[in-house]
Amino acid sequence: MGARCSKLSFCLFHSHFKSASVLESPDLENGGKLWPNFKEFRLEQLKSATGGFSSDNIVSEHGEKAPNIVYRGRLGDGRLIAVKRFNRLAWADHRQFLDEAKSVGSLRSDRLANLIGCCCEGEERLLVAEFMPHETLAKHLFHWENNPMKWAMRLRVALCLAQALEYSSNKGRALYHDLNAYRVLFDQECNPRLSSFGLMKNSQHAKSYTTNLAFTPPEYLRTGRITAESVIYSFGTLLLDLLTGKHIPPSHALDLIRDRNLQTLIDSCLEGQISDRGVTELVRLASHCLEYEARERPNIKTLVTALISLQRDTEVPSHVLMGVPQSGTLVSPPSPFGEACSTRDLTTMFEILDIIGYKDDQGVSQQVKSLTSKNPYGSQLPIP
Repeated sequence: MGARCSKLSFCLFHSHFKSASVLESPDLENGGKLWPNFKEFRLEQLKSATGGFSSDNIVSEHGEKAPNIVYRGRLGDGRLIAVKRFNRLAWADHRQFLDEAKSVGSLRSDRLANLIGCCCEGEERLLVAEFMPHETLAKHLFHWENNPMKWAMRLRVALCLAQALEYSSNKGRALYHDLNAYRVLFDQECNPRLSSFGLMKNSQHAKSYTTNLAFTPPEYLRTGRITAESVIYSFGTLLLDLLTGKHIPPSHALDLIRDRNLQTLIDSCLEGQISDRGVTELVRLASHCLEYEARERPNIKTLVTALISLQRDTEVPSHVLMGVPQSGTLVSPPSPFGEACSTRDLTTMFEILDIIGYKDDQGVSQQVKSLTSKNPYGSQLPIP
């Protein structure tokens, strides 16, 4: 039994450390991880995690001036989290808030900063997501300090975002609210993730776009409604950000494209890194996403396919492309089975083996039950 625990726990841990090519995303929902279940947190837990919602822990784009503030927090088990605290009047209907949060919280992907919980107590409405330590795309594109983002990394960001939107769409969440460079985050390994916060509106009756009107889909200006095609338009503005290294209005960018003035459009920091084919294709994709008529825009599946063909340096880890040193081996949180093995919790080990249908050795369940019933310490063996 002891040997089997070691073997299984190694398998469950090991898959988290594998570094796959950026092109290898056959199962974004699994990704080799045991994802945490969505849960409802108590307000006191989140107060404690954020230092009483201390201003020192604010990571929102506009700080305390933001209508809905995002805080960095740390749970009792050491996990870092991002906590979005809504304006008190944002979601009057607590049931609708919970239903929306649980729907978004059911998504699990390596391309998302996943929503792992929420809190709904009194007038408080909060969302809890995985914390991404390496800041936003806006920071790395528009406000970099040492090294501008490399072309290969920009192409990777575009693909990962398209995959995140495709995954969400396939799961029934095709609408993303206010997609922009501040919604794109970088995880511990500097892989790009799309914030799950944007899969929910900022309030029960909120507008979907809070950015400058120059970047808003034309049909939204006419109708006030967001559609899947509106999200594609916003994705096109992100492609422009990646091409230019600046946040320029789509109308101005399209004028430069029509005049074939690409040299003025492309970020000068990319000189010597880019190929004519790569630039031409990304400009073409951005132009199609920004079509005035929504029906003329490509769907997200088409964009994913096109962006896969443009990828470069696919075996180079993201942190290397970003120039961010890795401090030692990344430590994954223990899986439930690994934790049971480490504490020698035989009952939990047996339950997990039973759930996953592990039948390699007949009589294992009887051995576990026998040991458990005879063990004076209950379901746990003493650790010498």
